[in-house]
Amino acid sequence: MKSPHVVSLLLTLTLTLPGFAQGRPGSGSGKTPAPTVRSIPSPSEPKLNAPNLGRVFLSGKVVLDDGTPLTESAIIQTICKGERRNEAYTDSHGNFSFEFGDRRPGSSAFVIGDAETSFSDSTPNRVNQRDWHDCELQAVLPGYSSQVLELASKVYMSETTDLGRIALHRLGEVQGFTVSATSAQAPSGARKAFEKGWDQQKKQKWDDAQRSFEKAVQIYPKYAVAWFELGRTKLQKSDEAGAREAFSQALGADSKFVSPYQGLAGLAMRRHDWQEVVKMTNQIVALNPVNFPNAWLQNSVGNYSLRNFEAAEQSARRGLKIDPSHQIPKLEYMLGMILMQKASYKEAEDHMQQFLHLATQPADAEEAQKQLAQIAKLSAAAPAAVSK
Repeated sequence: MKSPHVVSLLLTLTLTLPGFAQGRPGSGSGKTPAPTVRSIPSPSEPKLNAPNLGRVFLSGKVVLDDGTPLTESAIIQTICKGERRNEAYTDSHGNFSFEFGDRRPGSSAFVIGDAETSFSDSTPNRVNQRDWHDCELQAVLPGYSSQVLELASKVYMSETTDLGRIALHRLGEVQGFTVSATSAQAPSGARKAFEKGWDQQKKQKWDDAQRSFEKAVQIYPKYAVAWFELGRTKLQKSDEAGAREAFSQALGADSKFVSPYQGLAGLAMRRHDWQEVVKMTNQIVALNPVNFPNAWLQNSVGNYSLRNFEAAEQSARRGLKIDPSHQIPKLEYMLGMILMQKASYKEAEDHMQQFLHLATQPADAEEAQKQLAQIAKLSAAAPAAVSK
């Protein structure tokens, strides 16, 4: 059977940190797939005489209802007939815009996300409001619940619609967030330096971004999110020691800011420092047990590698409980490996089969097949061992 060390190599995770800005995948939660962000022309741009194919350009702004500045990108998600689709990220001010829907030329179908909905208006270039009745829009940010907008009441015949503000409300059972409370007290000079650094990150100007974030924290040493972004920038420059120091400074400024714990856990995963992995991920799930299945996976891997199998099993099961859509499929693999250690072969097989069903990479599928063969071998040998 594979040793915990070999399994940890298989499951070593890349550093999962919140995205830079609009159009950038990542999410600090590790719980949301990267959105498909479409290229959006300005509503004022000419359409090159192309016919209107039923597309609608939606825009708006995400705000926190307690007035705290939004310092992390939220995901904009549409829900049409129960199907969820990630559409765009907010920028550093909470603004978003994206193109929603499309009419296939020559057809009477209005395409919403990946689903086709019947289009009852016989006029080829107009969208009937009734087609939006089954569509809603919300923002997604770990630790917050979102106001939900019914698009039927917002989208009319116009090609462009400003949806206004979408409010996010802090969840009562959550103590940790990917938004830092210290940002509200940042003086204007620090905020300007931070905004400049964020824009430079988007352009991958890492040296310039580092200088901007260093200026921001020099002006305002309690600027936790600027410390965090400084750490991310240093990681891009392969300065892991500098990144660890910056993440630690971010936690010193705001101990309930979850993102630096994620950064430190990711760095510990790279070093295979399992004690540190467990320590950091324990902090994450204590602050926010409901939004970070990736932290539960890392915690399970760390405990498994330390041969704390009971703790590893509990973490894998907690992760699966909060991840019903299987956005982190390796939780299934991890639980299968743990149950194999405990000689619970039937359940181990079930979870490994589920991982095989979810696997999208050939190497992952091959690994699952190997482990299923090992489970079958051990299961077949178990009765013989008992009879002796």
